[in-house]
Amino acid sequence: MGVLPEKLILLCTVLSFLIPYVIYKVNQKLHKYGDPPWKHKRYEENQKMGGKDKGA
Repeated sequence: MGVLPEKLILLCTVLSFLIPYVIYKVNQKLHKYGDPPWKHKRYEENQKMGGKDKGA
């Protein structure tokens, strides 16, 4: 095939994992420091239950 150089394919593969992961981590940090106090307790409870929402 050889449409794209091998190094470019490898770079795109790494970036396709790295970019969403970095966004996920930044979003977690923003929620940790930016959410109001009453949301922290509910967030921690959801993490313990495996992230399932009870419809609240």
